[in-house]
Amino acid sequence: MRDTKISYGFLSSAPPTRCGLATFTAALGATLEDLGADVSLVRVLDAPGEASTSKLRSIGELVATDPSSIARTITALNRCDVAIIQHEYGIYGGRDGDDIVKVLDGLFVPSIAILHTVLQRPTPHQVEVLNAVIAGVDVAVVMTEAAATTLSRLHEVGTTAVEVIPHGATVSAGVITRTPNDRPTILTWGLIGPGKGIEWVIDAMVHLGDLVPAPQYVIAGQTHPKVLALDGDTYRNSLMRRAATNHVNHLVKFDNSYRDLASLNRLISRADVVVLPYDSKDQATSGVLVDAIAAGRPVVATNFPHAEELLASGAGITVPHRDSVALAIALRRVLSEPTLAAAMADEARVLAGELSWRAVAAQFQGVARRLITYADVPA
Repeated sequence: MRDTKISYGFLSSAPPTRCGLATFTAALGATLEDLGADVSLVRVLDAPGEASTSKLRSIGELVATDPSSIARTITALNRCDVAIIQHEYGIYGGRDGDDIVKVLDGLFVPSIAILHTVLQRPTPHQVEVLNAVIAGVDVAVVMTEAAATTLSRLHEVGTTAVEVIPHGATVSAGVITRTPNDRPTILTWGLIGPGKGIEWVIDAMVHLGDLVPAPQYVIAGQTHPKVLALDGDTYRNSLMRRAATNHVNHLVKFDNSYRDLASLNRLISRADVVVLPYDSKDQATSGVLVDAIAAGRPVVATNFPHAEELLASGAGITVPHRDSVALAIALRRVLSEPTLAAAMADEARVLAGELSWRAVAAQFQGVARRLITYADVPA
């Protein structure tokens, strides 16, 4: 293999776009640079907009409303040693984001697709698109064993290698101590919108008001930009009404401020328990879940695949979807049984080492080196 640093070309959304893929790419890209790589970015956009504020070097834009940007994207990525394609159906142009297939058809450098969404019940066209993505790359990366199983069950993997590399996280240095009189904090954070299941936790708070001191449920995060554009703050307003109707306003706090990484980490570290009440049973990967574990926080989550897999060793409790009573019972256990909460936090800290961005980036670096080695072998 060439004895030079690897150059990566990422195809992804990026800041100022606020979404999980943009955050993921920023963290993974920065860590690869720390490991000695050269990292560039082709930014994915719905339409021309604000200039990129990503710290990664920009080498182009793929704009859904500009078909000519496909050829420019191909040219930019082919100048790198390895192309890394972030895949979700909703970020690319075309039906179910099928414009990405045109990009992959033009790549001749080794390529890795990171599959953020592997649905258990995809539509026929979603199957067709993901099959084409898998066929168009050298390695398909999923973040859980459950996603790998679903991929092999529903899709045509063919000769494409499938690697399981976990979602990375910033590992917290420690937990901020609090006094016994401080109110316990239940935390949900992230971009807010329908499907997050926050209403079920608000309902659960009805059953937790008798705890002393009374807990506070903090809902931290702004409304998802795409939800805000279509429906405004309808969902957030419905949550506020629900808290009022349930007479738990004093137990629920809405914090819609935008937090940088340091501020978010401080917020997470103060939480007694993180709750992920997602409605979706198809949630193959949750960055919020990984961040909670990396911070050493006990977790209560609905039993979506990633939660069942990551929490199986004892870092949290999973409950049925849309079940406020089950949520209340699990949250009460964590808040009122110190030994249980401590055991969960200890197990989370054990898991955290494998989830650090440095550990995750090293796995991607290993995959990339193997691909380049194979590419350099004469046919």
